[in-house]
Amino acid sequence: MAIASGETCLVLGGGGVAGIAWMTGLLAGLADVGEDVTDADLLIGTSAGSTVVAQIGSGVALEGLFERQINPALQSKEIPVQLDLETFALDLGRVVTGAVSAEALRSRIGTFALAADTVPESERMAVIESRLPVHEWPSRRIQVVAVDAETGEPRIFDRHSGVGLVAAVAASCAVPGIWPPVSIDGHRYVDGGVRSSDNADLATGFARVVVLAPMGLNPPLLSAQSLTAAVDQLRRDGSGVTVLVPDPASVVAIGTNPLDPATRVPAAHAGRAQGRAGIPPP
Repeated sequence: MAIASGETCLVLGGGGVAGIAWMTGLLAGLADVGEDVTDADLLIGTSAGSTVVAQIGSGVALEGLFERQINPALQSKEIPVQLDLETFALDLGRVVTGAVSAEALRSRIGTFALAADTVPESERMAVIESRLPVHEWPSRRIQVVAVDAETGEPRIFDRHSGVGLVAAVAASCAVPGIWPPVSIDGHRYVDGGVRSSDNADLATGFARVVVLAPMGLNPPLLSAQSLTAAVDQLRRDGSGVTVLVPDPASVVAIGTNPLDPATRVPAAHAGRAQGRAGIPPP
């Protein structure tokens, strides 16, 4: 694909409610110092990132989105989860042992997700609704990534897909084994992070790509494609790529359970402080 001169893609990866808060704070902090990247030509969101791209597309200013993370009266109604990332990663690793292809890996994780005992789908959908200021697709270009739990095939939702925004974001955020797969058009979908924690390779063809990766360059959760490989390929293809990962203070704020709603306030503030340092030079 030819590089689109001057076009920018903003890629937001997975990271639970802590990741949502950190990315929101980081974007607000960057805007504080005149480096707002939310006006990108395309926004790609995976899992937590799907929530943030939908929030950006809602038309609510970054300051308002930041307040929704730190103000208890405005925070979404989350369901607390006890999760240790390392243990969870080991469990998923056992599920995919012996998978010989990316498709097989995704399908095995999907089967695991379908069999898991979780909260009802309707309860989880209510959480996603509470996260989003607006429940309709915006007019700007937004893509949300999920994976078919039965076939392992990725699906990219946008405003032309015929699927509601809430359902698309819920599907992208359906962490396997933690949250229920989401029913859309007779299929069940799970977290887009099953394909890749960030799906940065979908930004192919853009002159500038900015990636926010709450789980870092080497996230603990297994996925079919690595962020490092995607970034290397984008650069070989001619894109200028910036990857922003949590600094040490943000790592502490995010903690070991990014699904814990209590991480939102510290992660948002840590992200904003990090953002105010500006985008580091390449």
